[in-house]
Amino acid sequence: MGWVKGFVGHRWVVFVCAMWDMSFAGTSYMFGSISPVIKSSMGFNQKQVAFLSVAKDLGDNVGLLAGKISQASPVWGLILVGVVQNVVGYGLVWLVVTHQFPALPLWLLCIVIFVGQNGSTYYNTAALVSCVQSFPESRGPVVGILKGFVGLSGAIWTQLIAMIQLPDQASLIFIIAVGPAMVSLTFMFIIRPVESYRQSRSSDGTGFTFIYSICLLLAAYLMGVLLLENMFDLDQSTITLFAVILIILIFLPIIVPILLVFFSGPQSADQEALLEPPMLEATKPKHFVGESSTSTTKVTKHFENEKNPSKLEVLPLSEGPRDVFQFQARLWQAVTKAVKKIKRKNGPHRGEDFTLSQAMAKADFWVMFFSLVMGCGSGLTIINNMGQICQSLGDNNVNVYVSVISISNFLGRVGGGYFSEVIVRNFGYPRLAALAVIQAGMSLGLCYYVLGLVGQVYVVAISNGFGYGAHWSIALAAASELFGLKNFGTLYNFLTMASPAGSLFLSGFVASTIYDYYAEQQAKHQMLTGNNNDLLLCEGNICFSITFGILAVVCLCAASLSLIVAHRTRKFYAQLYGESRT
Repeated sequence: MGWVKGFVGHRWVVFVCAMWDMSFAGTSYMFGSISPVIKSSMGFNQKQVAFLSVAKDLGDNVGLLAGKISQASPVWGLILVGVVQNVVGYGLVWLVVTHQFPALPLWLLCIVIFVGQNGSTYYNTAALVSCVQSFPESRGPVVGILKGFVGLSGAIWTQLIAMIQLPDQASLIFIIAVGPAMVSLTFMFIIRPVESYRQSRSSDGTGFTFIYSICLLLAAYLMGVLLLENMFDLDQSTITLFAVILIILIFLPIIVPILLVFFSGPQSADQEALLEPPMLEATKPKHFVGESSTSTTKVTKHFENEKNPSKLEVLPLSEGPRDVFQFQARLWQAVTKAVKKIKRKNGPHRGEDFTLSQAMAKADFWVMFFSLVMGCGSGLTIINNMGQICQSLGDNNVNVYVSVISISNFLGRVGGGYFSEVIVRNFGYPRLAALAVIQAGMSLGLCYYVLGLVGQVYVVAISNGFGYGAHWSIALAAASELFGLKNFGTLYNFLTMASPAGSLFLSGFVASTIYDYYAEQQAKHQMLTGNNNDLLLCEGNICFSITFGILAVVCLCAASLSLIVAHRTRKFYAQLYGESRT
């Protein structure tokens, strides 16, 4: 059974299992499907549902504890903590909604849903840490693919649930409670960091290309299935066939490790020795000198490229008098010491390794953060309110739109990263310029909804799903370039807080307040006409059109902030990627 152990211990098997885990871990995007049943069962108004969605968003993005545990615990322990939180949190929500457990006050229910959704941060951390350490030379593709599958999981779950035929909508909460946990337990002892450099092959690039092809095929297939289900009344056997094909597509990436393990000859010792240095070099963070024009920065840039000053003291006497060399050595040491003191005082420059506190002292960091607050907050507001948006328009296809958002989110994470790479490498523009373009596109999609044109829900689902996903591939890559890789985990966890922060204001106050206002006005009108409905519901385009108009302006403000960062960092990016374009 040695070949089984060798196969399971291969880093490509770890990566594929992490992909499968992420394919079912993105349950946060399914809140739009479960929020109507929570609202009706608990008798909540829209503002109370919005607070639940904010608690869910906080649980999905606050991963600081998961990061700390990952430093002191093996990966299987990290996954186990996530499983417990996932099952206990969403299990309690299911029991409360089905009235098998006494009703909880809103604040306590917010804590419960926070705990349940926070389990996904442990799955994400386990997968990302394991795969980034196993593929140190391919961090970009690895993170992009894993994050993409998280965004795609909502559409995957929708198709599987259609095959299962749940008895009621409340059962979907039970699926969210136990489904991701069961998948994670299956791969708990497989997903782990693997020694990478001796498993590196020249065929790795082909492997990633194949995985990308599967990702695009999967997204196209899901979109086609959704269109067929929306246009035609398909029977259950056809829906089951579509789900089986989907499962086959999800399993296809296992072909890559099978070919690499069983059909790729082992490398010779000489070849592995040649592979080792680049792998080690790829794991080292690059340091770039900032664009300051002060003499201190120029001196720093010059001295960083010089050899060790101690070598000056061992120069041969034939080069000049001894006292001259001693004077030069002392002068060198004095200048170097002064430069280090100045750098400690002023902090690192763009491209060097920042700590969180050092990054928070920079204007670029905060402008980028508030751009994410506005952009991600707008996208998340639409995702969380999709159930009520469809309900207000009398559209019962909420699961279809949740799937469309999920697929668009996936394409945004993959396509946004590719688009930003073209921007920086081919044109030398700052990466945040690409984000500004996408945020402007989100604003146009919202304006389309405000006008009430044909297919408005599809347009807003696609444009904002794509835009929301693109934030996480573009902004995080830009953060790693501007603030370094050494403390990227801490910076990443802080930046993800922008999403629930924006949702707290835009969804928890703006969208819910406007919705409840028009719902109350319609309820008063119904009482005057003799139609009394205990549940406070809003009907018509007016329920969200004003909110979307506000969000459109917010997205334009986010684009303006992104352009500010792009303008401030244009010289840095010209220096950083100038050589790749020449």
